[in-house]
Amino acid sequence: MFDLSWLFWLFILAQFFIPLYQKQMLELRRNRAFHGFEQRRKTRLITMIHRQETMSFLGFPIARYIDIEDSEQVLRAVRLTPPDMPIDFLLHTPGGLV
Repeated sequence: MFDLSWLFWLFILAQFFIPLYQKQMLELRRNRAFHGFEQRRKTRLITMIHRQETMSFLGFPIARYIDIEDSEQVLRAVRLTPPDMPIDFLLHTPGGLV
């Protein structure tokens, strides 16, 4: 009879890597959409997106990533934008964050 314990461990291992893969794919789709927006409007798109997406293991949330450093990234992006280039801001927050 075959030992199927490797299948159990493979499932456990996949639970760690699937959320990371999904996060990377979401980030890639967002970047493509933002780049297309910049190309159509001939502007610099600067976003500040506070997201409460959770990474989970077996359905239990293990990490939320709302990063306070986002404001510094926005300021840096504004400073690095050439003075003659228009800027579009996209702000998306769930509210309640001061």
